[in-house]
Amino acid sequence: MSNETKWEVFEAVWNRLAGYQVFFNGWPRETLYDYKKRYSAALPDDLPVIPKEVGEYLKRYKLMFTLFGFLRDAVSRIDTPLDDLNQTKYHWIANNQNTFALAWVLGVWSVEETGEIVKLEAEK
Repeated sequence: MSNETKWEVFEAVWNRLAGYQVFFNGWPRETLYDYKKRYSAALPDDLPVIPKEVGEYLKRYKLMFTLFGFLRDAVSRIDTPLDDLNQTKYHWIANNQNTFALAWVLGVWSVEETGEIVKLEAEK
C-alpha cells in the first residue's frame, strides 16, 4: 500500500494526458474536465456499511448531538438502551464503534440490508 491518495493518482494520469492533443481518442478535452469534476465530487469507494436500524439511530441522534453535544454522547447511549427491543442496534454499535464513527463523521453510509446510499442533509 502506498501513501498516495486516489485523487493523487488521478491527478498524475490527468497531467500525463494533458500533454496530448486537444482530442484524446476522439473525446474533446472539455469532456475530460467534466469527468474530473465528477470524480472530485464522487463518494469514496469504501463507505461504511451499517444496518438500517443503526442508520436510523444515527440520523436521529446526529442532529440532536450536533446541536447539543458530541459523538461521544451518542456512543455513550449504547450502555443504556431504552428497551429490550433496541438491544440489537446498541450491541452492533458497541462492537463496530469505528464504523459507526466513520458514518457519523462522513454523514454518508451504505445500508447493509439494501446497499442503498444514505446521505445526511447538510447543516444549515
